[in-house]
Amino acid sequence: MGKKSEKAKKEGSDSFSLLTDFDVHLFKSGKHFKLYEKLGAHPALHNGENGTYFAVWAPNAKAISVIGNFNHWQDGQHKLNPRWDESGIWEGFFPGINKGEAYKYAIHSNTGEYLEKADPFALYAEVAPKTASIIWQPTHTWKDSVWLSDRKKLEGKPKPYSVYEVHLGSWRRKIEDGNRSLSYTELAKELVEYVKEMRFTHVEFLPIMEHPFFGSWGYQLTGYFAPSSRFGAPEEFMQLVDAFHQEDIGVILDWVPSHFPGDVHGLYKFDGTHLYEHADPRKGFHPDWSSYIYNYGRPEIQSFLISNALYWLDHYHIDGLRVDAVASMLYLDYSRKDGEWIPNEYGGNENIEAINFLKEFNQVVYGTFPDTITIAEESTAWPGVSKPTYLGGLGFGQKWMMGWMHDTLNYFKDDPIYRKYHQNDITFSIIYAFTENFMLPLSHDEVVHGKGSLLGRMPGDEWRKFANLRLMFSYMFVHPGTKLMFMGGEFGQSSEWNHDGSLEWHQLGNDFHKGIQTLMKDLNGLYKSEPALYHFAFEGKGFEWIDYSDRENSVMVFMRKSDKKDESLIIVCNFTPETRSHYRIGVPVRGTWNELFNSDNLKYGGSGVLNQGFLHTSPVKYHSKDYSVSMVLSPLSISILKLHEEVAEFELEE
Repeated sequence: MGKKSEKAKKEGSDSFSLLTDFDVHLFKSGKHFKLYEKLGAHPALHNGENGTYFAVWAPNAKAISVIGNFNHWQDGQHKLNPRWDESGIWEGFFPGINKGEAYKYAIHSNTGEYLEKADPFALYAEVAPKTASIIWQPTHTWKDSVWLSDRKKLEGKPKPYSVYEVHLGSWRRKIEDGNRSLSYTELAKELVEYVKEMRFTHVEFLPIMEHPFFGSWGYQLTGYFAPSSRFGAPEEFMQLVDAFHQEDIGVILDWVPSHFPGDVHGLYKFDGTHLYEHADPRKGFHPDWSSYIYNYGRPEIQSFLISNALYWLDHYHIDGLRVDAVASMLYLDYSRKDGEWIPNEYGGNENIEAINFLKEFNQVVYGTFPDTITIAEESTAWPGVSKPTYLGGLGFGQKWMMGWMHDTLNYFKDDPIYRKYHQNDITFSIIYAFTENFMLPLSHDEVVHGKGSLLGRMPGDEWRKFANLRLMFSYMFVHPGTKLMFMGGEFGQSSEWNHDGSLEWHQLGNDFHKGIQTLMKDLNGLYKSEPALYHFAFEGKGFEWIDYSDRENSVMVFMRKSDKKDESLIIVCNFTPETRSHYRIGVPVRGTWNELFNSDNLKYGGSGVLNQGFLHTSPVKYHSKDYSVSMVLSPLSISILKLHEEVAEFELEE
């Protein structure tokens, strides 16, 4: 060991450190999953003096110092020391530098570059466009113990997931106050009240981690452990999560381990070398987003990313993580032409390192927080995305059902007169609906980049557009799988989403828009109250076709079932604007049936053609059932029937 290493070892042994040799061993082997307790900036008391301990991983640096207002941003005054163990970690304790100070790392690289970098482990950051990290130690007195206790009790049990996807910066804005976004504190009142009123079970936030470019919607992030300071302090974000939990609403975060931007203060070439990303652009550069791809095969990167996931679940009581762009992680040739990618060691296009990382991520998350959930945005036919790793799967809890979304939107955009030729398009999803634990997404991606609004894609005049939208939303809620709706969709916003503006809340003055909102509220309530709609969400035994052969009338009938016979529901879908009287459907038992729900109800903006009173069975065999009922099919509607009273049959005595 050279003189410099001996000197570093001596200084390290005499100075304050949060890192043990075992910590370093775990970090270097990719198994340290609470790095946020060790790296970054940590206010501390040492030798009777208050100050801050800094630790940063930069193995190819020649010198590092901390810069900030406390030294007039002058390099070299607060120097970090490299640890003696050659881990690449630099550390140091400085008295007098306390919570609230802005700082960066001034890095002199072995390649001769001088870099000023934000702290990858910072818990708070300056408001963009400023880019410095802030020393912070968020604290909050949580009041969600009942929620967390119930969450544990419900672990592994069937439960509804009706998720309201939200971009915090544009959900509602204060137009009278410079068109500003709401703060975390304001959202803790207004957004929580609204989501509760709409009866969603969860919210999902587009990435709230700090990001320099607002127009990236959070997907080009640089502050991995810091909730965006655009909306307030970390404690205020904690209050927002807490407020949701106190109203029995779960919180899911969009999490982005697939890529990161090339901002000069971020991870790119962090110590002058390709530390976090692959050096070869055929593996390290993402052509779709002009961003950089993590080197998943590097153990320290695995420790960093998985620690980041656990941090939000641990310190912010988050209930789940929706993992962005999983497909781009799985395939080496994703969005690449021949010659633009490197095959794996077996000559294939699978990214083995990313696959292993995703499996490890899911194992650690579920091993540490078994009552949370991970959800994959994955658009390919990769097998077993939501199957356990011990069965060869990736280990996610759920997966977005992109095929259902594409087929459904394509089906509904055509004039109903042509739907009889496309019956297979709307029924096809059932063929594979139980191969994964699917979530049905009508997400932000469907209302951007010139696609227009969901309402705008519906055919016909105004009445038919809204009727089709009511029908599509209702179909979503009766289809197997969990649900996700992007904000604005729940009241049929007519314009494409604009992240620089507010949702068009004024449209609720229109009866049709108000009707869509009322429909969504009732669908959420029905979904939560009827176990048949969620009990076997991912299993074929929760679904049974009654008839899908009436292509000429574009009608299909099926059952949703729970583990109790008397909870079964019959779903009747009429995908045309024709009212059909005396339409006969087969039913499984003799008795009286009640129409629980009809999307053509006047309160939803419909025509009010309902099945009044009870539907009585007759002993007419139909659709391979021993009994049947005759009913009216409302135009462009879904009707949900439930058995009101079963009538027993008795043997006649001789």
